[in-house]
Amino acid sequence: MESPLHNVGGWLARRARIAGDRLAVVDADRSLTYLALEERTGRCAAALESAGVRRGDRVALLLGNRSAYLEAVFAAARLGAIAVPVNARFTAREIRRVLEDCTPRLLIHDASLADTAGAACTGPPSPPARLACGGEPDAYEQALARCEPRTRIEPVAPDHPMILLYTSGTTGTPKGAVLPHRKTLFNSLNAQLYFDLTRADRVLVALPLFHSFGLSILSIPTLYAGGTVFLEPRFDPEAVWQAVGRHGITFFGGVPTQFRALLDELESVPAERYDRGSLRFLFTAGAAVPVETVLGFQARGLVLEQGYGQTETSILCCLDARNAVRKAGSVGRPVFHAELRVVTQAGLDGPPERWRDVAVGETGEIVVRGPITMLGYWNDPEATAQVRRGDWLRTGDLATVDDEGFLTLVGRVHQMYISGGENVYPAEVEAVYAEHPAIREIAVVGIPDPKWGEVGRAYVVLSPGHGLDAEALRAWGGERLARFKLPADFVALPALPRTESGKVQKHRLGDPPAA
Repeated sequence: MESPLHNVGGWLARRARIAGDRLAVVDADRSLTYLALEERTGRCAAALESAGVRRGDRVALLLGNRSAYLEAVFAAARLGAIAVPVNARFTAREIRRVLEDCTPRLLIHDASLADTAGAACTGPPSPPARLACGGEPDAYEQALARCEPRTRIEPVAPDHPMILLYTSGTTGTPKGAVLPHRKTLFNSLNAQLYFDLTRADRVLVALPLFHSFGLSILSIPTLYAGGTVFLEPRFDPEAVWQAVGRHGITFFGGVPTQFRALLDELESVPAERYDRGSLRFLFTAGAAVPVETVLGFQARGLVLEQGYGQTETSILCCLDARNAVRKAGSVGRPVFHAELRVVTQAGLDGPPERWRDVAVGETGEIVVRGPITMLGYWNDPEATAQVRRGDWLRTGDLATVDDEGFLTLVGRVHQMYISGGENVYPAEVEAVYAEHPAIREIAVVGIPDPKWGEVGRAYVVLSPGHGLDAEALRAWGGERLARFKLPADFVALPALPRTESGKVQKHRLGDPPAA
């Protein structure tokens, strides 16, 4: 049944009625109460409608971290339209592919990206209208000023599409995950439960809003809870610590590489340099966090929690503060509003009623069902069919479960390789070598081998002051891993190729370095 109550676009209006004078969003240009944010969102909805946006139409967003991003997401939802976050670091060619796939009615872009947006719109047969945000004059602000707020909330069903979010591309082939209104609701409820979010929380977002982590895990749940979102234009360790003290931040989320940089910053300055007293905890996801990073923050009185999720599902598991150190290395237990299993790979292509859950310590694939899952992939029924099994969604992530129900990721289904008949899970090898003092970062992939079928190759970023000694690394690993799991060789790189959400793009390993 369709109802305005199912529409996430109405959340801000309800917050404005409950506590309109509370601070909602702060960015580099403005501070908005919930009443002000609701008014701007209503004006944005009217501006979208005047540009021809109707129910089911797509609105592409090529923006940095600014209030207009959140205004446009909620405004599009209010119309029953679909917001399409676009990676602002994409080239014009990459953006064009997204626009050709989702055919938006309108593209809202930063004025600083006007040339890129213009070039991206030259290819599609029906290019979208464009609206620039920022600059002098500011076309977005002018459009809002011309419109009276649209207060009507379009009735929608829980499964009505709200966001079309393209995957981060760790395989090189991003797909558009169609995320409905009910997913946003239940993901926000999961975040509220596991993060203990209240209207007193002040959440710092330095991750880009064009990724699920920044938008769906940090920003939208904070607004649902009535808290305050502080948007940083970019990640900078010193700026983050300064913002924590200046704004009394209670919660900050980032990817593991960011927390390594944040820890380095703390280690390089006097302990009293930054005021961290307001922080309840820190949260990381997107990739496995090394245990020593968790312990490094603990030594400074800070709790770093680990989580796990996907664009297609958002949060799936969380490791709470009580277990952050005791279970360091785990991604925690399943969220409240979802049903999650880890099942053996044998028979996964068959009906779910024949699946078998793994035993303790056995490796299997994570599958999930419930209100937090996507509808499918945009215009790609074949890709959707590959991950759908009835109500269940195959994540492609491999994990083990311990006797307390805590999950530990061991790799991706398509990244596992077989060496001499033995399954090798790169994440297990990477976790062991991450403890070596010479290795700052590592990614292991399988490569063809005439004798063993496949062997491992380790791409490493060395710690400062260390050189690459492959034989010594193999000898060290041989004390901790079975021989068939040891990488056959090691390749030093200045940095691992990563997505903005921190995931290593293993398909790019071996590419020649950029000029």
